[in-house]
Amino acid sequence: MIPTHTDSFAHTLTADEDCPATVRMFAPPAGVADCEVQVTQTLRVLHVVNGEHFSGAERVQSHLGRCLPEHNVTADFACVKPGRFAEMLEQRDKDNASDIHGTGEAYWGECHRVPMRGRADLFAVKRLADVVHDGGYEVMHAHTPRTAMLAALVSRKTGVPWIYHVHSPAARDCERMLSNRINAWIERKSLSNCSHLICVSNSLREDLIRQGFAPDKITVVHNGVPAIRPAREVRPEVGGRWTIGMIALMRNRKGLEVVLDALSEVHHRGLDVVLRCIGPFETEAYRQKIDDQIEELQIGDQIEWVGFTDDVPAELARLDAMVLPSLFGEGLPMVVLEAMAAAVPVIATRVEGTPEAITHGVEGLLAEPRDAMSLADQIEALVTGVHDWNTMAEAAADRHGACFSDHAMAKQTADVYRRVVDAALRS
Repeated sequence: MIPTHTDSFAHTLTADEDCPATVRMFAPPAGVADCEVQVTQTLRVLHVVNGEHFSGAERVQSHLGRCLPEHNVTADFACVKPGRFAEMLEQRDKDNASDIHGTGEAYWGECHRVPMRGRADLFAVKRLADVVHDGGYEVMHAHTPRTAMLAALVSRKTGVPWIYHVHSPAARDCERMLSNRINAWIERKSLSNCSHLICVSNSLREDLIRQGFAPDKITVVHNGVPAIRPAREVRPEVGGRWTIGMIALMRNRKGLEVVLDALSEVHHRGLDVVLRCIGPFETEAYRQKIDDQIEELQIGDQIEWVGFTDDVPAELARLDAMVLPSLFGEGLPMVVLEAMAAAVPVIATRVEGTPEAITHGVEGLLAEPRDAMSLADQIEALVTGVHDWNTMAEAAADRHGACFSDHAMAKQTADVYRRVVDAALRS
């Protein structure tokens, strides 16, 4: 468990009527109240990530890598399961080398490949420790139970402090209960020497406190995404065809089965709705399961398959609404925030952090998880004009701008880094 002693940090819980309450940390100079320290020295941070996919957590990492330099933080990445994210890091580094010393907007940070042959591959500890030492990194930032274990061991070896980013509850991350238990156990054991926790929603913070973690060692930094609002050629009309899209790494907990059942139901109600599926399948077995369901429901001609995309805003511009019928395991879904930024109403489920972004009937609509009829009811309410599409779209864009920008996320994260490094230097 994270130690319960405090470091001379003063923590306050702030909230306003537009944005959910967020724990923020201030370490003012002596005699100055509630001001933030002005920092000019560049800080070097190494994110320790899986790097296998490019989904929600990886989008957080890419935005941090891009925006942290604005706050005098150089952020690089060590990938322990190099895959799509590692490849994209390396390609962007190669394609935009001339931009690294310019705007930096296309640069996400340097990629270090530190592949683990399995959870018990302790040789990776030495390899990562060498990366930390050679790169002069002052803090590590881990994002998964696997990387938490590695960062904890490297911290003991090098003395470099580390931070853990809780994107979703490890105990409820998938439907494989044994895997959940193993990941939750690894995560908890690894956090014994972690300097601080960042979590993406207030619901996750409360969950961590219930587990026994010290409240003053947890900071909520809501996910943030760029304010990209692509041009829209047409707007949906009541009585016309509506395209709703699901953007996700397609796996059990995202609830694709539920939206398929809901799609079948809204067609039985006489509504012209097409589902556009954007994102890869996690496994071929899950793809086959979905194909069988589609054939049974006879809705194949009402589904468009896109697969993986690295241009989410362009896909959002083709949608009239974004649907995310998650069953569980959501911290604060990046795709929900991306849809809001693009002024696309969201139809999601009341799962953990999602209601912190979406107010039912304002920026979008919320259905009950695992309930296809509830989801069908919300789809029907939007496409039949019970809720005005234009009003909801503008409300979504406004709320994103007020609460969920990528620059605000990077600044709050940089503040945590500085406090952790300052505490390590004083200890």
